[in-house]
Amino acid sequence: MLIRLLRAHLGPYKKPIALLVLLQLLQTCATLYLPTLNADIIDNGVVTGDTGYILEFGGLMIAISLVQVAGNIGAVFYAARTASALGRDVRVAVFERVQSFSAREVGQFGAPSLITRTTNDVQQVQMLVLMGFTMMVSAPIMCVGGIIMALGQDVPLSGVLLAVVPVLGISVSLIVRQMRPLFRTMQTRLDTVNQVLREQITGNRVIRAFVRDDYEKGRFRKANTELTDVSLAAGRLMTLMFPIVMTVVNVASVAVVWFGAQRIDSGGMQIGALTAFLAYLMQIVMAVMMATFMFMMVPRAEVCAERIEEVLDTASSVVPPTDPVRELRRHGQLELRGAGFCYPGAEEPVLRDISLVARPGETTAIIGSTGSGKSTLLGLVPRLFDVTDGEVLVDGVDVRRLEPVLMAKTVSLVPQKPYLFSGTVSTNLRYGKPDATDEELWHALEVAQAREFVEELEGGLNAPIAQGGTNLSGGQRQRLAIARTLVQRPEIYLFDDSFSALDYATDAALRAALGRETADATVVIVAQRVSTIRDADRIVVLDEGRVVGTGRHHELMAGNETYREIVLSQLTEAEAA
Repeated sequence: MLIRLLRAHLGPYKKPIALLVLLQLLQTCATLYLPTLNADIIDNGVVTGDTGYILEFGGLMIAISLVQVAGNIGAVFYAARTASALGRDVRVAVFERVQSFSAREVGQFGAPSLITRTTNDVQQVQMLVLMGFTMMVSAPIMCVGGIIMALGQDVPLSGVLLAVVPVLGISVSLIVRQMRPLFRTMQTRLDTVNQVLREQITGNRVIRAFVRDDYEKGRFRKANTELTDVSLAAGRLMTLMFPIVMTVVNVASVAVVWFGAQRIDSGGMQIGALTAFLAYLMQIVMAVMMATFMFMMVPRAEVCAERIEEVLDTASSVVPPTDPVRELRRHGQLELRGAGFCYPGAEEPVLRDISLVARPGETTAIIGSTGSGKSTLLGLVPRLFDVTDGEVLVDGVDVRRLEPVLMAKTVSLVPQKPYLFSGTVSTNLRYGKPDATDEELWHALEVAQAREFVEELEGGLNAPIAQGGTNLSGGQRQRLAIARTLVQRPEIYLFDDSFSALDYATDAALRAALGRETADATVVIVAQRVSTIRDADRIVVLDEGRVVGTGRHHELMAGNETYREIVLSQLTEAEAA
């Protein structure tokens, strides 16, 4: 998965990568040549006392060192730019795929996991690429080149390398093999920490209200401890690497000095050659250590790449049409024909054989007990989900054939939990219509019974809104969400229990103003409060995902037991009449 991800997203950067490899080759060759020059200076300059030779070749060493430094700086520069570009591209790809998901796919992964995959997982892959370009490219060149140069200094002494390199390779492989499952567990537990933290921040008021601080601290402590434990387990394995590598290096250095001294004593080797050989041994070991460091990062990056690819390979259940309808008659008639919806793997469908018609100029209300599928039914219209059976039609056209932009202009949903984005009142109201004038915004606020409190806010339309609208009350958020929909002026209005946080007086005033504003539009209201929908032109009663009654309030009170039970649970017999 890691190779596949890198191949897909590093393709556009072939030229910078080629230049980077060239610079790494240049600086590595310069690094490899320096010990040979040093050996020449010792043997032909220091031993013989030739100062001119020392100065001449010393100057050459300085020039080669400058080439090495320039090559290294250039390589790191291009490595950092390419790795950053890769991270940016992968984040964009994951974000765009998540944006295409329906509510079903988002629920499948979970918001905390998607956040972790878009941020931490991408960062791990990006870091691997950066380290790979700065270390892994030069490591094999230095290792192979070091062996060749060491052989050039003394072949018999190079036998030490035959023992050193295999021992290092086997040790590193055994440790890396055990690290991979630990890194997978680490990323999963990081998801859990994100989930718990997100819930506690979002539900802070509920925690305080029920005095559950200690319980939530315990939940976070448990998730955090589990992440810490697996991190420590991986860390213990990582700490084994460097002691093992350094032990092998030191033993090899002692062996080189021991056997090298014997070679010098017998006249088969010079002092400069031994110094150069030790330098090449260190370069070889450094190359192995760089590779070791990379191998430590690879298992975690592989796990992260798998998680990223899992998101990128998941197709949305809501697929844009290949030949979309870009224009409607703009009458705003909504029809469901035998519509049904079932979650993947569920034993029972949420909705079964739903058939209803909502016409322009009328208000259609949907009521039912909790869990009867009311919100899911509304979600089928703007394609938050797609029907698994039947059809949803707008002006006679299946919504699955509508262009998304046309769908957004025609249908607007005020969700059960209104969400406001960080910004200002005006930026939120203009979310569906960026070119709306201030007059249009104030008019929408007036209809939504929100003008008064917005005028009282410091800045009015430019008053700041916190993320999620947390600096406003529930009723204020609902009214702004309704005003945002009114600014857009769609043909079909969908209100998913959007009046639940309003007091009765505000509810009545808003419904009266809304009735005048949407007189020519199709209005569909889901509500738990009977007083909100009793005057609707058509009331649809849902029970366990089925339509069990359709009619006006007095008709259903007389002939539908399910509706009658719902009404009498809220009103007296006299009030219901």
